[in-house]
Formats: sequence, structure tokens, C-alpha cells
Amino acid sequence: MYFSKTKFMKSASNISECPDDIGAEIAFVGRSNSGKSSAINVIVNQKNLARISKTPGRTQLINFFEIERNERLVDLPGYGYAKTSKSQQKEWGLMIGEYLKHRETLKGIILIIDIRRGLMELDDAFLDFYLPLNKPLHILLTKSDKLKKQACRKSLDSVESIVGEVSSIQLFSSLKKLGTEEARETILELLGS
Repeated sequence: MYFSKTKFMKSASNISECPDDIGAEIAFVGRSNSGKSSAINVIVNQKNLARISKTPGRTQLINFFEIERNERLVDLPGYGYAKTSKSQQKEWGLMIGEYLKHRETLKGIILIIDIRRGLMELDDAFLDFYLPLNKPLHILLTKSDKLKKQACRKSLDSVESIVGEVSSIQLFSSLKKLGTEEARETILELLGS
């Protein structure tokens, strides 16, 4: 499997600490506690590569995972954690914004949305910021094992009706490993591998 040798590379608290801007990166972004780290772990088939926490807002740095030489997955801090100070939220927002706008190696975004919540106001704000950058977007509707098939279909249709023209969208479950192959194929396509 292509992702089997993925390893933690480094964490960055600001753009200047990021790895050299060469190669290709796919970044995972979404609300706090939406399942970003779990999705990364399932996609690369490693249980503890990206740290998972039951506490929202745990990912506070930009975390880089090397798949192959000059190919990386990036775990960005989650947005919208209510118990984080406004100044901390603003700082994370600026850091994420700088990364998204200026990172030449960024080939696409995997937006993680908890299927039980659907697109929320902060997701809309992220999309308003990201879409004008004209980079590919793929949405994982995570935790789809928590809903019945009909409810999953309804949620998928709802998100597709809003962003289906600008994004590919799929159901995903880290627990049941649903959608793992589709996500891997999409990432490989975005990386150009």
C-alpha cells in the first residue's frame, strides 16, 4: 500500500517552521473534533500516527506527515473550539490562512465534516476563504457509521446541493473504514502520484 510508510515529519507553530516548500501536500482541515486525525490514521493504515484526542482543540500546530520523499499529508488545527480563547482562535485562523494562501506545495484540501452536523457556519466561512484560491477540494463526511443509510444519503445530498459543483464529496467512517479506498485514490490523484 502506497501510504504504509507514512511517518511523522514535524510540527510547525507558524509558517516559517514548515518544511521546505517543495513537493506536494494535501491538507486536512475541519472543525475541532470532526475526525481529522482519525481519518489520517485510517487512510495511512496506522493507528497512532496522528494524535487523537477526545478533547476538541487538541491539534494546535500544523503537523506534517511524510508519505514519500516530498509528498506529505498535513493535519491543520481544527476551527471552532468554543473553550479556546478568542485570541488563540484568531492566531490559529491567521496561521491556517497563511498556510493555505502561500504554500506552493498545497495541491488540495480534504475538508472533514461530521455528517451528523452537516455544513455549519464556520465551514461556510472556511469555504468562502478557500474557494477563491482555486485549489481542489474533497469533502469527507465523517462518522457516517453513526447514521442509518437513508440519513447518510440525505446529508450527502444536502452537502452536494450546496458545494457539489466545486467539490467532490464522499461518505467516510474511521471506525468502519468506510470510504477509505476512495479517499486514498482521491489523495493520490491530488498529489499527482
